[in-house]
Amino acid sequence: MPQSSGSSASPDLSQIIKAYDIRGVVPDQWDEPLAEVFGAAFATVTGATAIVVGHDMRPSSPGLSHAFARGAASRGADVTEIGLCSTDELYFASGRLDLPGAMFTASHNPARYNGIKMCRAGAAPVGQDTGLAEIRDLAERWSATGLPAGAATPGTITTRDVLGDYAGFLRSLVDLSGIRPLKVVVDAGNGMGGHTVPTVLDGLPIDLVPMYFELDGTFPNHEANPLDPKNLVDLQEKVRETGADLGLAFDGDADRCFAVDERGEPVSPSAVTALVAARELAKHPGAAVIHNLITSRSVPEVIAEHGGTAVRTRVGHSFIKQRMAQTGAVFGGEHSAHYYFREFWNADTGMLAALHLLAALGTQEGPLSALVASYDRYAGSGEINSTVADQAGRTAAVRAAFSAEEGVSFDELDGLTVSTPDWWFNLRASNTEPLLRLNVEARDAATVGLLRDRVLAIVRD
Repeated sequence: MPQSSGSSASPDLSQIIKAYDIRGVVPDQWDEPLAEVFGAAFATVTGATAIVVGHDMRPSSPGLSHAFARGAASRGADVTEIGLCSTDELYFASGRLDLPGAMFTASHNPARYNGIKMCRAGAAPVGQDTGLAEIRDLAERWSATGLPAGAATPGTITTRDVLGDYAGFLRSLVDLSGIRPLKVVVDAGNGMGGHTVPTVLDGLPIDLVPMYFELDGTFPNHEANPLDPKNLVDLQEKVRETGADLGLAFDGDADRCFAVDERGEPVSPSAVTALVAARELAKHPGAAVIHNLITSRSVPEVIAEHGGTAVRTRVGHSFIKQRMAQTGAVFGGEHSAHYYFREFWNADTGMLAALHLLAALGTQEGPLSALVASYDRYAGSGEINSTVADQAGRTAAVRAAFSAEEGVSFDELDGLTVSTPDWWFNLRASNTEPLLRLNVEARDAATVGLLRDRVLAIVRD
C-alpha cells in the first residue's frame, strides 16, 4: 500500500486512478497518507491558491478528505471544507466560489470503497486528459519519496456550510410556485440524498415519505445503486402502499436520480431526459441539447419537436461536458440518469432533474404515467453485460452477421451501433472490465427480444 513516506520504488496507482476519478478499496489500495499526497498533487497541477473539499457519509470519508486538505494546504492553497455533501453540492460550491474542488465518494460502490471526484474552478471536469494523468504521476513519485518541502506559507483550512445556498440556488432554477400537493416517496439508500432532500424540498406542498434517510456508508438496507432494478423494489412497494404520486431514488453520492410512477413502474431516464429537454427548450428556444448514443430515439425526436438541436455523444460525463461547452447546450442527459445543466456550470445534478419532474407533474392533474407516456415511445432491453475475453473479435463477428442485411447502417462513435428505421442496438466494450455492454431498442418488445437473443448468441459463442 503506498505511503507518503514509502520506499524508493514508485508505486503503480493505475488500479485506483480511473478515466474520470480515483476509486479503490480502503485501506488495501489507498489510505490517508496517500490522500494527503493526492491533495498536494491536486493543488500543484491546478495551480490553485484555494480549493473546496467535501465528502459523503462513508466511514473513511472524513479522514481521507481532511488528509487531502492538509496536502493541498501544504502547497500553499487555502482549503474550504464543506463537510458532508452530495457530489452535485460540491459542484455547486466549485461553481459558486469559482474554485477547484474535490469530492470524496465512491458513489454506488460497496462500503469498503472510497474515491475522489475532482474538478477545476467552475466545476470543469478533471479526467485523464485534463489533469488526472499529471496528478497520478506526481502522486506516484511523492508517495515513493515523500512530499517535497512545502510552501513557505501554508494555506489555511476553514469550514463552511453551503447546503442552504445549494438548495436555494436549485430552487431558483425551477418554478415550483404553482404546483399542487404531491405525495413523494424518496429512497436515499442511506446515502447523501438523506442529507440534501429535506432542505431542498422544505416549504414545498409535498408530503414527503422518507426511506433510508439515515446516513450510513455501510448501506444496511440495499446498495445505493438505483440503476440495478433490485435496488428499486423497496421504493416501488412503498409508492404502491402509500398511494404516492411518484417515487425518487438517489445513488450514494446523490448526483443521480431515478423515478418510479404512481403504479411503482420505473420511469426511463430517457423519458426524463426528453421531458426536461422540452422544459428547457421552452425557456431557451432553439438551443442545443446533448444526449449520449444509447438514450432512446425518443430523446432526439422530442428535442426536434420542440425546436431544439440534438447533439449525439459518446457515453461518459467528460464527453457530455465537453460537448456542452463546445455547443453552448442548455441541457444534457444520459441513460444512466446523469443530467447536466448549463445553468449548473454544465455539471450533473439529479436533484435539479427531480425538481423539473415535480414541477411538470405538479402543474397538471394527470398521473406521472400519463405525463411521461409521450416521452417513452419505444421498447428497450436495458444494458446487458457479457464477460468476453476477445471484445474486438466478438464485436467484429456481430458486425459481419448484420452486414449483408438490407437497410442496415453502422457507426462506431462509441463501440458498434447497428440500426434500421425500426430498431437499433449498440455493443460497446467496458473501459475497465472484460465486458461487452449491449443495449437494444425497437418499436415493440418482441423485436427487442429477438435482436437481444441474436446478438447475445454471437457475443457469448
